[in-house]
Amino acid sequence: MMIVPVALPLAAACLYALFGWNRVTAWLGALSAGGLLAAAVLLARAGDESGLWGLLRVDALSAYMLIVIGVVALLAMLASPGYLRAEASAGHAGPAAARRYGIFTQCFVAAMATAVLAASLGMLWVAVEATTILTAFLVGHRRTRKATEAAWKYVVICSVGIALALLGLVIVHYAAVHAGLSTREGLDWVSLAGHAGRLDPGVTRIAVVLLVLGFGAKAGLAPLHAWLPDAHSQAPAPVSALMSGVLLSVAFYAILRVKVISDGALGPGFCRLLLIVVALASLAVAAALLIGQRDVKRMLAYSSIEHMGLIALGAAIGNGLALAAVLLHILGHGLGKSVLFIGSGRIQQAAGSSRIDEVRGLGGQAPGLATIFGLGLLALLGLPPFSLFASELGIVRAGFTAGLGWAMAPALVLMLVIVAGVGGTAGRMLLGDAPPGAEGGLGIRLRGAGVPLVAGLVACAALGVTLGPLRPLLESAATIAAIGPAAGPVGGAR
Repeated sequence: MMIVPVALPLAAACLYALFGWNRVTAWLGALSAGGLLAAAVLLARAGDESGLWGLLRVDALSAYMLIVIGVVALLAMLASPGYLRAEASAGHAGPAAARRYGIFTQCFVAAMATAVLAASLGMLWVAVEATTILTAFLVGHRRTRKATEAAWKYVVICSVGIALALLGLVIVHYAAVHAGLSTREGLDWVSLAGHAGRLDPGVTRIAVVLLVLGFGAKAGLAPLHAWLPDAHSQAPAPVSALMSGVLLSVAFYAILRVKVISDGALGPGFCRLLLIVVALASLAVAAALLIGQRDVKRMLAYSSIEHMGLIALGAAIGNGLALAAVLLHILGHGLGKSVLFIGSGRIQQAAGSSRIDEVRGLGGQAPGLATIFGLGLLALLGLPPFSLFASELGIVRAGFTAGLGWAMAPALVLMLVIVAGVGGTAGRMLLGDAPPGAEGGLGIRLRGAGVPLVAGLVACAALGVTLGPLRPLLESAATIAAIGPAAGPVGGAR
């Protein structure tokens, strides 16, 4: 069963390579994502298991992340056929481009599933690096000058980050071997977490800094965040949904595994301070660049930096309530950001631009899409009843309870600045006067995107009201993220 989440998208990629993208194969991606989601649910019920000669391992945290991957991939793949039809009608994508899209998106999903199922930090690193290579082709999908520049910028910055992470892995492996662990155990995250107290503190500090900065680059955290707005603004809208909604969180999943090892070797204070600095820097960058933003997709990309900063802040707090809120935030952000990126793709295709000045007055031109987009923005800003309200409230509450008011206070100020910036931009976009010549409407049709848009919003709102059957898995995953793989259930999550 552990092989299924990787094998299904790889099989779909092979079918796209053989038969191309057509009316029948267009839905293979959605079927693959649905199968991945079903397998993730079954793995969540199976408990802690390892397989494939110890190369793969699933526990509550990895099963939860698989569910996030499956949900976001399903929304993105349901929207993909309509998106590519519109691209083909506009002359932006021919059969060869559509074939490449199908192959690379499925390989991308398989790489993310491999990352969260990897039993060793080395295999996790390889899978994260694979996502960089695969998504570089997707960022440059349109083959325009801007898309090509964004793809190269993405590759260069993320390669720097992943090189730092590789150096961190080499150093932590060195520390593990000198602490008496075998060569294989030196990168196995369960063994490292179980024997963290034997690692040399000085060497481990260097390794943790490199790993957090390296994987943080892929997670869109400051200071190596500069690739994110360009890549997300140029990628096809469903790919932007995948990258923002789940790829950033998969990279942060690696940081959660590293944090458990760091806490065991160095105590919670070292990684906590490092994550707080990174989190506040990310929030400050997002706040500064969201004020007066003029491009819809770049606005959503900078918002992703903000939300990853909040996730890092919650991980820094480190108690059960904070990490349960972090995991809920990861899923809620994936749902909300998928809705917004898919919706922005339809706006861009209809208006021929993603600049806000050219899509003003969307409420009068396309009321249905404007309503969905507006609700998605409310979810993103953390307003009830959406789950991001509950998760942000949980992070703030946990922070003050843990005595970290000195970090929470500037974070709240920066969040208010972000709400004001996004709110003002959204007001001009949704409620302002239509640009000259657009008074008759943009003629936007959802082209099959209506189902994922509505489903994503409904799911995000439902999670804000109740966790339902997801609660036990969320609590177990939060415990593992807090104190390691051998822990029991956590209390106090809401």
